[in-house]
Amino acid sequence: MKGQDLINTIIPDEVLIKVFRHLDGQKSDRDSCALVCKRWYRLESASRHTIRIGASDSPDGCIGLLVQRFSDLRCVYMDERLPVSLKQNLRFHLGTGLRSCRTTIAGSSSSRQTLKRNHSTEKHGTEEAELESRNLSDLGLNVLGQGCQRLEKLSLIWCSAVTSLGLASVAQHCRVLKALDLQGCYISDQGLTAVGEQCKQLEDLNLRFCEGLTDRGVTAIAIGCAKTLKALGIAACARITDRTMEAVGVHCHSLEKLTLDSESVNDVGLLAIAQGCTALNYLHLQCVNVTDEALKAVGRFCISLKTLILCSFQKFTDRSLQAIGNGCKTLNVLSLSDCYFLSDQSLVAIANGCSELKRLELNGCHNIGTNGLESIGRYCRRLTELVVKYCQNIGDSAFLEIGNGCTQLQALHLVDCSSISDAAICYIAKGCRNLKKLHVRRCYKVGDEGITAVGRNCRHLTDLSLRFCDRIGDDALISIGNGCASLRQLNVSGCYRVGDVGVTAISKGCPLLIHLDVSVCQNVGDMGLAALGEGCPYLKDIVLSHCRKITDIGLGYLVKHCTKLESCHMVYCPSITAAGVATVVSSCINIRKVLVEKWKVTQRTRRRAAPVLTELCLEV
Repeated sequence: MKGQDLINTIIPDEVLIKVFRHLDGQKSDRDSCALVCKRWYRLESASRHTIRIGASDSPDGCIGLLVQRFSDLRCVYMDERLPVSLKQNLRFHLGTGLRSCRTTIAGSSSSRQTLKRNHSTEKHGTEEAELESRNLSDLGLNVLGQGCQRLEKLSLIWCSAVTSLGLASVAQHCRVLKALDLQGCYISDQGLTAVGEQCKQLEDLNLRFCEGLTDRGVTAIAIGCAKTLKALGIAACARITDRTMEAVGVHCHSLEKLTLDSESVNDVGLLAIAQGCTALNYLHLQCVNVTDEALKAVGRFCISLKTLILCSFQKFTDRSLQAIGNGCKTLNVLSLSDCYFLSDQSLVAIANGCSELKRLELNGCHNIGTNGLESIGRYCRRLTELVVKYCQNIGDSAFLEIGNGCTQLQALHLVDCSSISDAAICYIAKGCRNLKKLHVRRCYKVGDEGITAVGRNCRHLTDLSLRFCDRIGDDALISIGNGCASLRQLNVSGCYRVGDVGVTAISKGCPLLIHLDVSVCQNVGDMGLAALGEGCPYLKDIVLSHCRKITDIGLGYLVKHCTKLESCHMVYCPSITAAGVATVVSSCINIRKVLVEKWKVTQRTRRRAAPVLTELCLEV
């Protein structure tokens, strides 16, 4: 009946809350629900558990507003590289809590005044004080800790003004904290010690680029959170040494994931980890001073290891990978980057011992050649993703074995592999018919023949990138258009032989396309854009930069039918004028980003675009 609120009368609170929680990740929808009525506002506020905000441009006030509005936050992610929303947006999203929370932030409780006095003694100088007023400070963390005492996950990315005082305040109030990310925060051992003493349920700790820490702080975590700590990340912490690793090895027997990038950790530290943390299943190492002895211990003790990532090792040889192959039988992921002293023998050992391998990445391993990858093809039948970058000694015959043996392969990435030609791509296309993603970049021997084979055989392909493969032209795209109807992403940037004929074939055969990059394709013009407009109605992102033949007319055809367009890059397109830019901005209701020379944007276009664009133009 007219005037009656049937929904609020029938639906109980718990059902509405359940509906709101299904909207997680769709912030605009939740904001809209909060504006329906006071009841929905209250329930939506109480049911939101996660927020992500920037931590620059005076975020302390924003924290207070958010704590006032959302009473049951469990996960808070803050990143100083991102700006806080404009005040108008804050006022819109936080509603009536704005006025009352001003009083809260401006209040003079004794704890806040004490924290402010202590904080000011650590930082001096007018410039520093002015800088900190624009960044998240200990005052904001204190408000967060007091207002979100059920907080389980806290991420403070590059929050440079935060000190140990603020972290200690969070630790004091948020006793159920399970995950803490302090990447780029200059905190000292005092703050980390407080976390170890107060947060006994901590499971995940990231300390990348925390330059103020020493062994004392991390040791306090290892002792205080010994029973619960499962994941630890340390990078660029010069004063964290083997002593920390020994403490972790002695106390943290439940550790499952370790990321370590350090020049101060040697064999002693990693040996302690291997012997004490036998439940380890993820190990990411970039330690230039670690040798074969440490890696052999990993292979001997960490038999549950599933992911191993080794970067920039200069002191270990094939003996390390032979130990891994002999001991880690359940290894699923292996990534080797800039490991110059590894040869084919390493891959042979992995192939013989780790038949469960699903992902392999070889990046800059110049001594690994065709024979090593052939052994992977023969024995690792469950491989689903293969990445080969800057490996000049791997030839076509390796991919013959991959095609014959790894029929479940779904993703292949090839970058700067000068010995790989069309033959390799043909082997993959004929043997790996479930291929969904193919990325080839700067492989100058790969041309139309290989990609044509992909179009004929790989019907499930959804993502194709052929950046700067200058032997690829329209014939390749015609085959893709004829055979790969499920294609959603295509990048042919720098393929100067591609023209309107190839783009038209894609538009006719790939109606689900959502992303297209034809930058630096000098032969693509208005005819290609007109065809895209007619054939690809779901297109969201298009990159047209450095396409000299595209004009305002082509843009008009494109935007007339591609109503879902969100992003358009058209830098250095000399035939596109201010009128073309205005057409894109005015015709695409979902547009979020237009990248174009500043002088092509009129004042009228800028006024019209301001409410919907996050970034309109750049100086170039």
